[in-house]
Amino acid sequence: MSQAAALYIVPTPIGNLNDISQRALETLQQVDLIACEDTRHTAKLLSHYQISTPTWALHDHNEQYKSEQLVTRLLAGQAIALVSDAGTPLISDPGYHLVNSCRDAGIQVIALPGPCAAITALSAAGLPTDRFAFEGFLPAKDKARFDKLESLKDEARTLVFYESPRRLLDSVRALVEVMGEERRLVVARELTKTFESIHSLPAAEMLEWLKGDDNRSRGEIVLMVAGHRPDADDLPAEALRTLGLLRAELPLKKAAALTAEIHGVKKNALYKYGLEHLA
Repeated sequence: MSQAAALYIVPTPIGNLNDISQRALETLQQVDLIACEDTRHTAKLLSHYQISTPTWALHDHNEQYKSEQLVTRLLAGQAIALVSDAGTPLISDPGYHLVNSCRDAGIQVIALPGPCAAITALSAAGLPTDRFAFEGFLPAKDKARFDKLESLKDEARTLVFYESPRRLLDSVRALVEVMGEERRLVVARELTKTFESIHSLPAAEMLEWLKGDDNRSRGEIVLMVAGHRPDADDLPAEALRTLGLLRAELPLKKAAALTAEIHGVKKNALYKYGLEHLA
């Protein structure tokens, strides 16, 4: 049985080959072509499951050019699967231009659920998961990295980053400087693999822990940062009482704005406090 003509987004294991779904295997077996980030890497997965579907490289350097050719094939009635080296395609991996081109051309895009390192790490981190922000990779250069973290230091949501082994120490060092020594960090590495580890510490302690053993920075890494929690001591007790009373009758944003006007305190600080304690 062959797949209907469409682009199929197929997540692949992030370490443990048993984590691929039966639907993903059937799709990879039945499509006409598999577009993959690295054909040699994908070949190992296909060989393990005895899948002989032809592959075609689609990576950061050729995606715009190759997307045109793949769209032509799709319009001609072929079924094509898109995979990355590991996890869900497009999540800090190639595929955006292809999916966007398919949408523009009226081609059906079918996304299969499956492994994603960011979600896997977050679910086991012990940080709040009701609100979080995935920020991909931090910039490689120091100034750009500091500027990015500075823009996020008051973010109330849990922050999730991917990080490379060679830059992890620099990123944690920058987090200590920008977000403070006590901000809670979680480093998850080699998820689903033999040497999987998930370690949680305040930022300054995490920096020293990582310095203590180079092995602690090796492998595929997800770096998570606890969201900013406004210090109630910085807000007058009367302002907090007013905020609580108004919040009982009004949306939080409006309650924070009125409280700020009444007491002359920062609206954003009240709003963030409300998110943590009154929402």
